Amino acid sequence: MFASFLAACFFALNATCASHSVRDFGPLRANLGRLIVAAVLLGLFAHTLGHGFTSASVGWFLASGVIGMGLGDLGVYAALPLLGSRLTVLMTQCLAAPLAALGEWLWLGTRLTAVQMAWGALILAGVAIAITPSKSSPPRVKVQPLGFLFGVIAACGQGFGALVSRKGVNVATAAGEVANTATFGLTAAYQRILAGLAFVIVWFVVLRLVSRSAAGLPAESSLKAANDDATIVPRSRTRAWGWMLANGLAGPVLGVGCYQWALATTPSGLVLPIAATAPLLSIPIAFWLEGDRPPRRAILGGILAVGGCIALTAAR
Repeated sequence: MFASFLAACFFALNATCASHSVRDFGPLRANLGRLIVAAVLLGLFAHTLGHGFTSASVGWFLASGVIGMGLGDLGVYAALPLLGSRLTVLMTQCLAAPLAALGEWLWLGTRLTAVQMAWGALILAGVAIAITPSKSSPPRVKVQPLGFLFGVIAACGQGFGALVSRKGVNVATAAGEVANTATFGLTAAYQRILAGLAFVIVWFVVLRLVSRSAAGLPAESSLKAANDDATIVPRSRTRAWGWMLANGLAGPVLGVGCYQWALATTPSGLVLPIAATAPLLSIPIAFWLEGDRPPRRAILGGILAVGGCIALTAAR
């Protein structure tokens, strides 16, 4: 459970880093950049102190990366302009946990107790209270029905990606490997990141070719449109690359590493509700770094979620 809390903290810090990175490089370069940074850093660790590609579960973690960090992330990026950030995060986080828990019960036979499910539901309710748009704080985009489909895809990617990771842990354990360590988690994170990076690169290359073929645009114009350069705010290049490094380190390296460590020791139906508190933990970080004062409803939701996390930990 400690690893789940660490993952939520790093994911929360990553939200601020990602925001700065997108301003400096645009969404496409920021996303690809963070994955490349993570692949390099995790690769250095995995092939020196970790297990590289020697584990019996490599195929499962690669599949988990394609599902979670490939399809899942694409669902998130597709939903964002159609639903806005809060609705997208709400759908992804609050649907992924029950999907993963149900899948793990049906496929792997992992059963949660009624008390664990109740506290997990309280955590998700706290997240929903804190980030659900309202009349006084509506979405910043015009909500479109297609966005809910992409939101479901994002939630399925995250939930089923976690489920496949749990299968990978079981395969490694059955092969006699020690899977409940941070080293194993970081190595698994490397394998997931590598597969997700490959999937995203192939996806955007295909989109670029389709865009050029359909519109007759030159390569440079197509890439600029996909990258949405209008969002870029020119700043010091040293500072911009610093945010890029922080974006890759906080989320894909430390966040995903702790997330995989948590999944190696704890059912996904317990890990995902705690990881879902990342948007709430990002509120005090944003207040500290950017002076963004949280509304009362966010504070109330945060109190409920934190109380649920404490109770869920005690319920084990």
